Amino acid sequence: MSESIKLSILTPERKVFNGEVKELTTENDLGRFEILPGHEYMVTTLTPTVTFFTTVDNKRLRLFTSTGMLKVNNNEVDFLCETAEWPEEIDLARAEEARKKAEHLLVGKEGAEYRKAELKLRRALARIKVKE
Repeated sequence: MSESIKLSILTPERKVFNGEVKELTTENDLGRFEILPGHEYMVTTLTPTVTFFTTVDNKRLRLFTSTGMLKVNNNEVDFLCETAEWPEEIDLARAEEARKKAEHLLVGKEGAEYRKAELKLRRALARIKVKE
């Protein structure tokens, strides 16, 4: 069995990462999950979160990832998301302001409006966590 997986993280604007990793941890609507070498075929949607992965040279990296799709097949992971940001790319003051606005938007909302505001809050909170 292979000791690594090929990871490709793409947004519409750029290739964020392309290389071999030992593991990947991210999140979907059901919660956090981990991808290791030899993982079964899988396709899932993604939610805004802090995504972690360890490169084959043991560097532990983290970045903010937004909504998107992830496909695992034959030790290759295609990670497609709307936005991905490394810690140094995140403006903490802007993320804090977005958190406050999203919390305010949640009040009194229902259905699709609530879900939209909740996603804004999750994005803001994940960006803040990446900066910690």
